[in-house]
Amino acid sequence: MADSAGAKNDNSIMESPPVSPLSGREKPPESPGSRSRYQVSAPGHSFRKVTLTKPTFCHNCSDFIWGLNGFVCEVCNFMCHEKCLKMVRTVCSCMAPTQVRVPVAHCFGPAGQKKRFCCVCRKHLEGNTAVRCEVCELHAHYNCATFSCGDCRLCHQDGSQDFDTFPHHWREGNITSGARCEVCRRTCSSSDVLAGMRCQWCGITTHAACYLIVPPECGLGRLRNMLLHPACVRICSRNFSKMHCYRISESFQNELGNVGLATGRLQVQIPELTRYKSQVLKVFDGDDAVKRSHFRLVSIPRITKNVEVVESALRAFYIPDDPLEYELQDNGQEALVDDDVLNHNVLNHNGTPDKAIFKENVPEAWLLRAKPQETEVLRIYAGWLKAIVVYISISKNSTVDSVIKEVLTQLGKQVQFIDVVCFFFLHIPVQRRVLTGHELLLDKLQEIRKISLRQMNQTRFYIVESRNRIVQVNLLLEGLPVQLSKEEYADLLQEHLAIKSHLVTITHVYGNQGAVVLQISCFSEAERIYMLAKDTSVSNQQLTSLVLPEIMHNKLPKGDSPLLVFVNPKSGELKGRELLYGFRKLLNPHQVFDMTNGGPLSGLHTFRAVPRFRVLVCGGDGTVGWVLGVLEAIRHKLVCPEPPVGIVPLGTGNDLARILRWGAGYSGEDPHHILVSVDEAEEVQIDRWTILLDAQEITDDGKENGFLEPPKIVQMNNYFGLGIDAEVSLDFHHARQEEPGKFNSRFHNKGVYLKAGLQKLSHTRNLHKDLKLQVDKQDIELPSIEGLIFLNIPSWGSGADLWGSEGDSRYGKPRIDDGMLEVVGVTGVVHMGQVQSGMRSGIRLAQGNYVRITATKPIPVQVDGEPWIQAPGHIIISAAGPKVRMLRKYKHNDGGQ
Repeated sequence: MADSAGAKNDNSIMESPPVSPLSGREKPPESPGSRSRYQVSAPGHSFRKVTLTKPTFCHNCSDFIWGLNGFVCEVCNFMCHEKCLKMVRTVCSCMAPTQVRVPVAHCFGPAGQKKRFCCVCRKHLEGNTAVRCEVCELHAHYNCATFSCGDCRLCHQDGSQDFDTFPHHWREGNITSGARCEVCRRTCSSSDVLAGMRCQWCGITTHAACYLIVPPECGLGRLRNMLLHPACVRICSRNFSKMHCYRISESFQNELGNVGLATGRLQVQIPELTRYKSQVLKVFDGDDAVKRSHFRLVSIPRITKNVEVVESALRAFYIPDDPLEYELQDNGQEALVDDDVLNHNVLNHNGTPDKAIFKENVPEAWLLRAKPQETEVLRIYAGWLKAIVVYISISKNSTVDSVIKEVLTQLGKQVQFIDVVCFFFLHIPVQRRVLTGHELLLDKLQEIRKISLRQMNQTRFYIVESRNRIVQVNLLLEGLPVQLSKEEYADLLQEHLAIKSHLVTITHVYGNQGAVVLQISCFSEAERIYMLAKDTSVSNQQLTSLVLPEIMHNKLPKGDSPLLVFVNPKSGELKGRELLYGFRKLLNPHQVFDMTNGGPLSGLHTFRAVPRFRVLVCGGDGTVGWVLGVLEAIRHKLVCPEPPVGIVPLGTGNDLARILRWGAGYSGEDPHHILVSVDEAEEVQIDRWTILLDAQEITDDGKENGFLEPPKIVQMNNYFGLGIDAEVSLDFHHARQEEPGKFNSRFHNKGVYLKAGLQKLSHTRNLHKDLKLQVDKQDIELPSIEGLIFLNIPSWGSGADLWGSEGDSRYGKPRIDDGMLEVVGVTGVVHMGQVQSGMRSGIRLAQGNYVRITATKPIPVQVDGEPWIQAPGHIIISAAGPKVRMLRKYKHNDGGQ
């Protein structure tokens, strides 16, 4: 955990006394395992000497522990040599939350397949019992996720926690194999234990004992020029979780909240007494846990005093307080006193049974409660990120106003308008609340403790200057009817969402996309519209609502070109899911967009005011075409109307990626290496074509006889096919629609293509009798062919060279930016197979920049792999405005591919 090492992170880790932020008693709290004889400088640990029965590695230096003895923390399972005890700097999991200034919640999702270690209990993650944060490198068990430290990366400003400096954000363990320490240059990674530290922004790695030497300010590392700096992003996130702000699916979040603790069966034992017969108690940490049936199982010997049971229960909930300040209550609210024992007999000092006070019937479930206190010491932070902490003694009559007065007196300041802000965890999200002046703080503490002791342990109090902050929440609504005016969209929203016109303003209209952007000046109204839109349909079309950040382009570092990333997580054998996680972790998650959640419009609108940026599309040719199509439609609204576009090929064909040297398909490359390649890539231009499909009834003599359907316009980047190749694509398309779950493998997809092609061997289509072709106003006589293909790039059908490399004086050498289309014919499926195997090329027919086709019968067509049946009529292909700027990978990055 980043804060488990006491680091000064971007969410402000403090070098403050190791005390719980709310349980400020007269004496400092101790670890639940305070019986230990082995003390270390890192707070919270409870080390005891153990006999090793299997090969074990030190969590501090990651070296093998020779001999039979080691030292393990009873709370977090930290294991080390005896020689490393005095050098331990990693804070115990029970104390880690106390080191965080401003809690930032994690966004948990399903873990990947790589070997990882839990950042809470430090044990290996096995099977499907693990989760990971979608934004940082935190991994944990289901059962441990609730007890993880709220120390995720702070990726934006929200108007109240603005910052100027940018420190490292350290996370412990799960480092890439072979990583070396930035300080001593020795290997600091380990595949055997949770060891080593890594900055989540710049990526530098160190030993746990070395990272404190590293200068605190982060330089953002190799990717700094393409990273969207957090200081340049603003989003009013109140009332919205991080899942909403980062547009992350909430399905797994809900599942985690429902089963997290209830499914956990973690048993915490008292080591010295495990030789006796034990019993298991079900312990809750507050009323909320009882309501949700979230409990921890505590295994204790049958000969145990209540104070030892309380100590074990605190250890199970990672609460670093004195067990004498807590008590256990059964469902009848009867508390056990310190002399009670949970056994019919107790052993005297001679080891023989003796009579003692005991409970005949031990309840199955216990409620862990804090004993009421007359006075407490409250820790208050002065300002959001300044390292100033004030300790105030409060009593039953202490109000917020009186505490503010005392804090200002200690600080020697006089400020007229001051707020006390309370940050606390409620399950997964972080809640923020401004306390009123007359509230009694001691009652507030007891209220939080009654709800959840763990929540109490992660609550923070801040004293900040009052400011009139402008509320500005930006929502993107998609799924509306297209080509309406601003007034018509306002009427639709009023009808279906009952928006309040004095709080909601339509700032941007994307009529060709059926989308609008709303600026809302009230948090509750923004939340209402956001949730209501998700359950609303307009003209039988489901609405999509997204919370969008605002990029403060005037704060962007000069010369930076941030990268806008689009990922289709369903592409590439589902490898897109791992790429989405990898890019969110390496970059600012506000610049990474899931294509299945709102498409490309949300990202392009977010970057509309950025003067210079690049785009990376992770998906197949269809996904690339989708992004280029939306970019073409809204480029007039962008300050950077022609951003260069790079590709990570996740599809089956990936023809455009092939000619730009990005490869035939993604095979698990390190996302960091991909981003470095994008940063080093060169810009090239590629032609883009508009296809007008004007369906009309055509008589035998070629005369028009009325419209069959409205004209349709599509954009073409790679190729346009009519006849047999489109028919095979159409059969594949139908097969994928029937069983989409099976089409998650590039090998399987090509097998289905092959099967569809073999079924067409006996099929004969006299295409030359059904089509008339003009190229640059010249009639072209068609030979006996079954397929007609128009090429914009020298790659077709998963990398085949359909035009061929032979010289021909009639035609120029094809280029992707020459403003010309190559027209090629194929005689059938066998011919297509020969082309793809490199044995033949297609039949060259023409080369030009304006094409007119007349079809007398319905015919299969496909544009960049998207097929359909086109009615008879005219088809016109012409250049589509300016050329598209693309990114081509340098040859030295892929071995000369």
